[in-house]
This record gives sequence, structure tokens and C-alpha cells, in this order.
Amino acid sequence: MILISSCLIGENVRYDGKNKLQPALLKLIEAGHARAVCPEILGGLPIPRNPAEIVGGDGYDVLNHHARVMDSDGNDVTAMYLNGAQKTLEQCKAMACKAVILKSCSPSCGSKQIYSGAFNSIKKEGVGVCTALLRQNGITVYDEDDYLTLLSHKL
Repeated sequence: MILISSCLIGENVRYDGKNKLQPALLKLIEAGHARAVCPEILGGLPIPRNPAEIVGGDGYDVLNHHARVMDSDGNDVTAMYLNGAQKTLEQCKAMACKAVILKSCSPSCGSKQIYSGAFNSIKKEGVGVCTALLRQNGITVYDEDDYLTLLSHKL
């Protein structure tokens, strides 16, 4: 069993109340090979919500209390991102997940790049809070562009 970001299977859970449907990933859910998860919703964030970015580092820095997750109005939403990451990890452990497919560039789910933290649409290398926690616990994190790689392995 794998977990897939809810926004990637068509659920309107993104900060803007929209989704980023990837039909091939929805088919995994429909076939019973995967379940949907949204760390930001698990953490208690509303839909819609202000966009958020990691300020001062990336997800690993947030876990180590060296960076914060701030929304575009300057509100510190770090605790909700940490809570959502922890709940996602608990779901992974309960389902014996070895891999997840998460939304690229998200402050929760980014696995290669995240936004700069300056709300200027510039991306930088780094990972989101949930990705960092999952990787620290031995779970492989793919983004939606990597899903074909995952599908080529036995699940």
C-alpha cells in the first residue's frame, strides 16, 4: 500500500481550494493499491488558506527548529505542518507503507524543490516538512513526476 497526496487524485484540498489531478494516480486509488492523504488538512489547516512557505531553510530545518512555516500574511503555521507530518507518518506506519507519492514544491510535500520562503515564486532545492519526516523514518518519497518510476517497481 502507498499513500498519495489527495490533491493529486482530484480532491480540492490545495491552499487555493483546487486540485492537481493526475489520472494515473487516481487509478491506483480506484484499484485499491493506494490511499489518499493530505498532511496540511491532517494538521488542521482550512480550505482555502493562505499560501505558505518555509522561511529559513527546508523541512529538515523545520524539524530541527531552525526554520518556520509562514503564510503569506505572516502567520506562523509551523505547528500545523508538524502535526500534519506526524499524522501522515502514523498513517504510513499503520499501513506499512514503504513509499508515498506527494505533491512537488509544497511546503509539506515537496521532495526536490520548495519555494524560496520570500513569496516571490522562486523555487530552491529542498524538501517539505512531511517529506523530511517520512524520509527520516525510512519511507521513500516520490513526487507526481516520479510516479512512473514507482509504478515500475512491485508495490
